[in-house]
Formats: sequence, C-alpha cells, structure tokens
Amino acid sequence: MQLKGNWNYPTAIRFGAGRASELPAMCAELGIKRPLLVTDPGLAKLPMIPRLLDYLHSAGLVASVFSDLRPNPVGRDVDAGVAAYHGGSHDGVIAVGGGSALDVGKAIALMVGQNRPLWDFEDVGDNWTRVNVAGVAPTIAVPTTAGTGSEVGRASLIIDENGHRKVIIFHPSMLPKLVLADPELTCGLPRHLTAATGIDAFVHNLEAFCSPYYHPIAQGVALEGMRLVHDWLEAACDNGNNVEARSHMLAASIMGATAFQKGLGGVHALAHPIGAHFDTHHGLANAILLPYVLVKNRPAIEERIEAAARYIGLADASFDGFLNWILQLRAKLGIAHSLAEIGISREHAAMIGHDAKQDPSDGGNPLPLSADDYAAIFLAACEGNVHG
Repeated sequence: MQLKGNWNYPTAIRFGAGRASELPAMCAELGIKRPLLVTDPGLAKLPMIPRLLDYLHSAGLVASVFSDLRPNPVGRDVDAGVAAYHGGSHDGVIAVGGGSALDVGKAIALMVGQNRPLWDFEDVGDNWTRVNVAGVAPTIAVPTTAGTGSEVGRASLIIDENGHRKVIIFHPSMLPKLVLADPELTCGLPRHLTAATGIDAFVHNLEAFCSPYYHPIAQGVALEGMRLVHDWLEAACDNGNNVEARSHMLAASIMGATAFQKGLGGVHALAHPIGAHFDTHHGLANAILLPYVLVKNRPAIEERIEAAARYIGLADASFDGFLNWILQLRAKLGIAHSLAEIGISREHAAMIGHDAKQDPSDGGNPLPLSADDYAAIFLAACEGNVHG
C-alpha cells in the first residue's frame, strides 16, 4: 500500500448547549453586517428562526430569511437564493438546518460571486479551479440535525433536474468559516428524523472506516463517531430533550463528515440516485440500505468490522454480531426494513444500478462493484432479503 493522501480537517466550531446567542458575535468576527439566513420551509415556521433573528436584530444586524428550498434541493433553489442574496444586498450567509438547508446555503454563498453556471463546479477533475474565490461569501453554519455533518463539509449535494442526478458541487472555500453547534437547536427534531439522521451519521463514520484509502486520522475519528452513535442514538430518540444525548449525537455527526473525506462507499452510491429519482430522505435511504451493502462488502471488511464491534462494545464482536445489532437498532427506531416499505419497487433496479456505478461514492467502496452488483443490492433491499 502506498501511504499517501491529502488531509484537511475542519473549520472553527463553537460547540455547546446554549451558544446560539453567540451568533451576532460570530457575524462580527467575519465582518458580516447583512446576513441572509438560509433555512428550510419547515424550520422557518418554528420559534427557533425568530429567536435567531432576534439575536441578530438586537445586535444591529440587518437579516432576512430565505427558505424556498426542497428536502432534496435542486439547482433552481440555489438560483432563487442567489437572487434573494443580491436583492437584499447581503454580505454573508447563515445556513440553519439539516443537510438540505446547509447545502443550499453553502451553494448560495459560492454562487453569489460567480459568472459560470452551478454545474460547472461539479466535483470532477479540476473543475473546482474555475471558482472565483474572491466572490465566495462568508458562511456560518448552524446545524439543527445530527446527521449529514454538512456544516463541516466543502461541498453541496444539489439535484440536476434535467439529468435526474445528485451532483456534488465542490470547492475548499465552501467550507463554512465558523460553525455554531448548539445541541439545544436539535432538541425539537421529531423521533423519526432523529433516527434517520442519526443512522446517517453512523453510515458516514462506518463507510469512512471501511474505505480502502489511507487516512489514519479519519480512521480514528470514524471509530469514535460510531461508538457515540451506539451509546447515544437510542437515548436521543427516546427523549428528544436529552441535551447530553443530543450533544453526543451532534459530535458524532460532525465526526462522520470530518472522517468521510477518507471516502464513502456503496451505501451512498445507491442512496444518491435513489434520492434523485424518488425524492427519498437521504438519511432514511442510507438507514435502509446499510445492512444490504454490508453483507455484499463482507469479504473485504470482515476483520475491520470485528474491530469496530469490539471498540463500540458489542457483546458479540463478530461481523454477524455487528450486523444483527444494526438490524435490531433499526427495528427499535422504526426504520423500514426494505425499500418496498417506502414505495420503491424492483422495476427500477437497472437504472439505479447504472447510476450508482457512476456516483463518486462508488470509488470509496472497499470491494469493487459493478452496475449489476448495485442492481442486485437494490433488488435485495426492495425485497428485504439481507442475507441473499
């Protein structure tokens, strides 16, 4: 193995319960006086957003809200946000929410100073060098879910509606300058979303841990991230106001997105086209697909999974023990066992298999998979047949 890699770790994070009131000071630190607060339509209706706006307005900042975005955001959501940014003469972005709002907020901040279309910055080859770095607006990320970890990412997932595919838009300057990680802001998340986003965080850590690339820093982060999910996800679901559990889950989410610069794998390669075609919640798709991909990858990851099982404290520290724990956890949390249970049918197997093979996450899978392999995994997940 060639011990070689490009390593870059995340940004400044203000972590801790009750720190939301520090938002105006964070704006001042970045010289932001007229922030555009980007969030999703559901959050925009909750007391949290007026509360954050009150902090900003009380400090003399001129802030407005943009929330016209979809759960699986599309290119025109970003375009509308750019128009709102320019229309309000804003000078920075505060992205508040789960992965969708954070991704759109980061993409808006990127695009407000560009003269190329969004898709010119797809994470392919050296496309990122096309960015006018001076035109990227400063961003503060405020996560309200513990799942995607987009607050510490340098990319956004945006659907190209014409191509029916999720596109990774990437540039190092998309990494938010500051992150406000206040676990109290995640306490209002419903149980089913806490479960789906929590397993999403677990999948990020697990796929990074199993990725074949060399990155021992990410390897250690991913291992501890998995342990935190093992220890605290059920508690966060059982009592949404358990700030200790919410804190550990928020940390696990940040750790997963920090670790997966080492690579993702087959779960995400499948979840991305499934989300693009069927508008499926990303965390839920990952949660459903996880055991089916694990079984397929078993020949390449069994020893590594056994090590993870020992570290997180499973009584049966074998591959089967690890798999059974995941199946039991999903059942306890009310996660569907099959794709059929969320309305996705087997007739789409060839299309999803093809798209999964084209997805960038395919490159990080520990076992080489073909389009037919992905189609077979998709069929197994439709039928609920974990063991083949």
